[in-house]
Amino acid sequence: MLVSSIMRLQDGDQGDDDLDEDGPRATDMEGRVEKYIGVKVSFTGQGETQSMKQLSGGQKTVVALTLIFAIQRCDPAPFYLFDEIDAALDPQYRTAVGNMVRRLADMGSTQFITTTFRPELVKVADKIYGVTHKNRVSRVNVVSKEEALDFIEHDQSHNVE
Repeated sequence: MLVSSIMRLQDGDQGDDDLDEDGPRATDMEGRVEKYIGVKVSFTGQGETQSMKQLSGGQKTVVALTLIFAIQRCDPAPFYLFDEIDAALDPQYRTAVGNMVRRLADMGSTQFITTTFRPELVKVADKIYGVTHKNRVSRVNVVSKEEALDFIEHDQSHNVE
């Protein structure tokens, strides 16, 4: 994926709702504060770019994760907490994200905590917790990878329409 340009809105500019026609604006030498109003990306590195509002939910997820992982390489945090980052992704992208999280966790002292109802992130996890709720009380227990995968398979079979 290639981020080709970041569009800026300078103080005093009104901006518009159709950011697709705007390109990057020149920096103002009068000291105006610039505000970023959009990003254009290309998933092939060639051809046309698309604005964020033109992307699917899965593509938006990939762009957001790309930004987070780029920041993590430059200035890693001790941990990251992701809530169902794989929900909008196709299986091959969930696998790629799981492998990337695993690789980044192995490279440094960063911990990744994720919630998921999909098997791809469970398969690369070191430790898995199951959360149950009964009689208005939640319980958190360590579960095996097999138990987690069985739960996910059972949960998905109930949610098929």
